[in-house]
Amino acid sequence: QVQLVESGGGLVQAGGSLRLSCAASGRTSTYAMGWFRQAPGKEREFVAAISWSGDSTMYADSVKGRLTISRDNSKRTMYLEMNSLKPEDTAVYYCAASGGYYSVRERLDEYDYWGQGTQVTVSS
Repeated sequence: QVQLVESGGGLVQAGGSLRLSCAASGRTSTYAMGWFRQAPGKEREFVAAISWSGDSTMYADSVKGRLTISRDNSKRTMYLEMNSLKPEDTAVYYCAASGGYYSVRERLDEYDYWGQGTQVTVSS
């Protein structure tokens, strides 16, 4: 059994910052992990991914330069540092973990475990 729990979401004004955290249990911390988001009425989309070691990362073009993914395997926690937030960043953010991949992944079907999501709302 693997459990992922997100935290850190909230309401911020445009240009503000937030840091999301994802606490993982079990052996998931040794595999690739990622962040996805889903805005109202839209499909869930890829945001960022990180390899098992944290040495490799991947970002969606829309968030490059503003969001930073990282992980601390000793704490079994993944982070998403969010800066210069825009209203279009408003969405439910989901933490995800692969069940077998070590390298970065960006497709929904490449992840096996998901958190419950945390709401991020950016006002104009």
